[in-house]
Amino acid sequence: MSDVNEGGPGAAPTAGINIRSAEPADLVAVATLRWQWIVENGGVPVVTQDEFVEFFADWAARADESHHCTVARRGETVIGMAWLAVVPRVPSPQALVRASGDVQCVYVMPAERDAGVGALMLDAVLRQAFDLGLERVTVHSSPGAITAYVRAGFAVSDRLLQATPSQETRPR
Repeated sequence: MSDVNEGGPGAAPTAGINIRSAEPADLVAVATLRWQWIVENGGVPVVTQDEFVEFFADWAARADESHHCTVARRGETVIGMAWLAVVPRVPSPQALVRASGDVQCVYVMPAERDAGVGALMLDAVLRQAFDLGLERVTVHSSPGAITAYVRAGFAVSDRLLQATPSQETRPR
């Protein structure tokens, strides 16, 4: 992954944006973006921001085999993140090693939105997924992001279903 656009007169809005795999030094910034996302959408954290950032950075470091984080940087600042969760699948006589992916936690800082940063991260995540040989990549989108995922190549599937816990089966 590399610089997307070098900038200059008449440069695209993504000028100076660098898309690359997250490094350990990025994890605190990524955790902070995740915190911002929840608060921005009216979520109520159950821990302090410091506790969350520490927990998240530790989790991300341990989950690096299954969860791959792509970041967008403007200069030294992490302005966006997108995660690819890789899920091993049951072997088949046709393919002994199988896996699928799930795009998770795509977030761009509010001041950087609507300039193509999310699309650049999605492109990088999908290239990584297919380079890994994943059979398919899914995403659970917010209503406002559906068109962005469709532009990136996602389509509705008649065969992909989901179940969510009912009120009666949720832990109390």
